Amino acid sequence: MTVMVLAEKLFVCAVCVAVRAFRLGPHRRYRWEPIAAAAAAVGYPVVLVQIPMYNEREVYKLSIGAACALEWPPERFVIQVLDDSTDPVVKDLVETECQRWKSKGVNIKYEVRGNRKGYKAGALKEGLKHDYVADCEYIAMFDADFQPDSDFLLRTIPFLVHNPEIALVQARWKFVNSDECLLTRFQEMSLDYHFKYEQEAGSSVYSFFGFNGTAGVWRISAIDDAGGWKDRTTVEDMDLAVRAMLQGWKFLYVGDIKVKSELPSTFKAYRFQQHRWSCGPANLFKKMMVEILENKRVSLWSKIHLWYDFFFVGKVAAHTVTFIYYCFAIPVSVLFPEIQIPLWGVVYVPTVITLLKALGTPSSFHLVILWVLFENVMSLHRIKAAVSGLLDAGGRVNEWVVTEKLGDTSKAKPGTNGSDTAVKVIDVKLTEPLVPKLVKRRARFWERYHCSELFVGTCIILCGFYDLLFANKGYYIFLFLQGTAFLVVGFGYVGTLPPCTA
Repeated sequence: MTVMVLAEKLFVCAVCVAVRAFRLGPHRRYRWEPIAAAAAAVGYPVVLVQIPMYNEREVYKLSIGAACALEWPPERFVIQVLDDSTDPVVKDLVETECQRWKSKGVNIKYEVRGNRKGYKAGALKEGLKHDYVADCEYIAMFDADFQPDSDFLLRTIPFLVHNPEIALVQARWKFVNSDECLLTRFQEMSLDYHFKYEQEAGSSVYSFFGFNGTAGVWRISAIDDAGGWKDRTTVEDMDLAVRAMLQGWKFLYVGDIKVKSELPSTFKAYRFQQHRWSCGPANLFKKMMVEILENKRVSLWSKIHLWYDFFFVGKVAAHTVTFIYYCFAIPVSVLFPEIQIPLWGVVYVPTVITLLKALGTPSSFHLVILWVLFENVMSLHRIKAAVSGLLDAGGRVNEWVVTEKLGDTSKAKPGTNGSDTAVKVIDVKLTEPLVPKLVKRRARFWERYHCSELFVGTCIILCGFYDLLFANKGYYIFLFLQGTAFLVVGFGYVGTLPPCTA
């Protein structure tokens, strides 16, 4: 499995190097012209902007304001706020904000439903049933903490207008709170590699990649052709993307278009997010593996990529090898003299994989060792989630926990997003709190314990001592570092502490 992961990383890196060396970007592979040229003949297409929300107390003003600031003829697009909030105070705040923008002439709709069936997928599906959506050709989707630049539609819609085979245009995420703590820096490193390399390679070679659920524009006819939104897993975005790909649609990733967003800064929120992102794809793989192989509309090469590379290696093997190999096999091998792991498997291959993944964020290269140790810790949760998804076992397979936002997008400093063309959100004072601050209390010591990390970390450190005193295999330095990383996370000393009510 380690060799499989290495081969995948080398292939992805080679593709991206070739794309940049030969300048085979989106504008070279697909037709793109300013929308004004096409609009002069047939008019601007009607665009629906969807913003699903659930108790988004801290960020609702920012996302709604950014959507309302999008440059597009006001009579040719409609903003749809899909509010599933259960907090009546938050619902009133969101509805009031929508009414405020509506009074300014913005075509914005505040939509609620009687239940949360299907969670985000259910809300998006219900949103498409309204009569005014019938005139819309495209849908731009943004989660509640995402803030697109004002020219987002002007830069993405032309790809869909001039290339009828494209179903989705995906933009890149840009993180406004990546410097808040080590946890957010580690997330930035992982997600930058995902977007700059994995998404770019999938778009360039296969015209397919997993939809990230936000910061993208869909062709509505492609959604209908794929069967619409389904809530059978917690990764409704990936589910839709796979079904659309099996219908022959193409996907395009445009890395030059960046949308500001917030990273979870508390370990609890991050752990819930990673459970959903690991369990959902594995569960979807189980439910679609036969359908992928039996599909007749895509090539054998595309099916091999989807089945083997995208799902098996990317969503199953990567989590398995990280924990089983680095956090179990290597530590346990010091207890058995007859087990000899070759040097290339212990040093060379892991080093190459790490260096390739670190290319996504060169500015954080000095954090590579800490990042790898933390990723190994997280593999404990990811492999548990992936196994439960594959076996469709456990009560958390279809558990949907909304990632907690702390309103960190309001802390962004001018110029920190890599561009000086940040959207000026009208009438939104970013320096003032959106709601009164909650009264904080000091977290109780035992509430910060994570028993599984403490257990694994203790076992790894014990193996390190055994290697140092008896086995003499030379693994003890790695084992001490990795065991300490588990203990640090286990005692809750990672990320920020969430505010607590008294």
